[in-house]
Amino acid sequence: MATLTGAALSGSNALSATFTLKSNELGGQFTDNQYINGMGFSGKNQSPQLYWENAPENTSSFAVTVYDLDAPTGSGFWHWVVFNIPATAQELKAGAGDPSLHLMPEDAVQSNTDLGTPGYVGAAPPDGPAHRYVITVYALSKKLELDKNVTPAFVGFNIQPITLAKASLLVYGQKH
Repeated sequence: MATLTGAALSGSNALSATFTLKSNELGGQFTDNQYINGMGFSGKNQSPQLYWENAPENTSSFAVTVYDLDAPTGSGFWHWVVFNIPATAQELKAGAGDPSLHLMPEDAVQSNTDLGTPGYVGAAPPDGPAHRYVITVYALSKKLELDKNVTPAFVGFNIQPITLAKASLLVYGQKH
């Protein structure tokens, strides 16, 4: 189980529990499930199971992103962008990133990835050193009023000013 705790961005109380993102499925590296099925990979293209604990009390919604810091694009690569996850949700099931499976909580929006399609797109790092994938959950003070087809960067731009707290996992992926 991978865990990297988050930091409250405002109103932190030293006695309160830390907002934390965890996964029963991930360790320090992606499994075959999280790689794409194509581009030299035979993965399952399945988004990972994720759950979070100790969100701030005034959380109105959550957002989740998966970002490849080391993609050879000059600007990284967004593999998954989800926003308007209800404040009552505490988990995304494995495979929730496939819009056809209808596993996402009601009202959650799976925005476009850097491939220009909604839902999860699996990792596909080229030959070379391992890539770093940052999986982040954001506790937000309100829902986002955005079209589902906006770019991942625009979602991020709108998430930042309403983030109450965030927590991340760092997972590695490498072509074998």
